[in-house]
Amino acid sequence: MTSESTNKEAVLHAARAFVQEEASKHSDGHDWSHIERVTKLATRLARHTGADPFVCELAALLHDVPDEKLNDSLEAGMAKLHTWLDNQPLESSTRELVVNIISTISYAGGKGASVSSLEAQVVQDADRLDALGAIGIARTFAFSGARGREMYDPALPPREQMTREQYRNGRSTTINHFYEKLFKLKDLMNTSYGKELAQQRHEYMVQFVEQFKQEWEGTDA
Repeated sequence: MTSESTNKEAVLHAARAFVQEEASKHSDGHDWSHIERVTKLATRLARHTGADPFVCELAALLHDVPDEKLNDSLEAGMAKLHTWLDNQPLESSTRELVVNIISTISYAGGKGASVSSLEAQVVQDADRLDALGAIGIARTFAFSGARGREMYDPALPPREQMTREQYRNGRSTTINHFYEKLFKLKDLMNTSYGKELAQQRHEYMVQFVEQFKQEWEGTDA
């Protein structure tokens, strides 16, 4: 094993330990199991697309560290990320790419920046895939429950247009979140493999929401 590959393994090992401790503070769908799934998906997508597997794995492991939902602010989260990176033996170009990926993959109410590198496309797809399907449904209800958001209110329609601030803090419901974000994700995937998986998971969510509404209204009998 070369010294470079040894360094990469050491960085990934340190990242797992760091993120596992950070993720243990959250039970709202942004826990360690979410990080593990996204990382596995990112490495699979990297193999399919020819993206740099090390960059994809590291960015996937770290992608939630600066998330503004999980920190006092985005700035505080980015400072935490940079402090950790300062202590890692990374080339400046690799570090810059990882930070760029993490800074640009967020959905942010559909107002996020567009991704440029193949590695960013891979990690973004992996993160979005974990917001879809059966796991996506479970994470949505876990997050809403942690934030005290009601499940459903037929009198409160999904928001068509909203600012990033409104998306983060405006009143909505768990079911509305499917329309405001989750149902849009399949058309925003970057990679062909990601699109294929997203379509399957999207269809499962559509069936779930239809069944949910029928049971809510008592029309499923």
